[in-house]
Amino acid sequence: MTDTLDDRTETLRDVLERQFVEHTDQLTELTLLSRQRGHGGHDPDTLRRLIEAAQQGVADTAQALKRMSEGTYGVCEGCGRDIPTARLEIRPSARFCVPCQQRG
Repeated sequence: MTDTLDDRTETLRDVLERQFVEHTDQLTELTLLSRQRGHGGHDPDTLRRLIEAAQQGVADTAQALKRMSEGTYGVCEGCGRDIPTARLEIRPSARFCVPCQQRG
């Protein structure tokens, strides 16, 4: 790895770690809110969807950090090619390159 690539990887690691904390904090707040009588005035279905989204965010960022520690971060799980850095900068937890993601 070049210094530039190492720097980008460290920057992405920092972003993922911040996102993990943000998703975890959001999940905690939403869970507490859902346990309040009357759900704090929020629609229960909306609250449930927000909790599910926060859970997915925690899982996605945790998986990306695990891939980093295993040395497989940035490799498409569909085709095995490198995921372009520009995509990772936009979506640091990406598991697939754009063509594989579109194929679904």
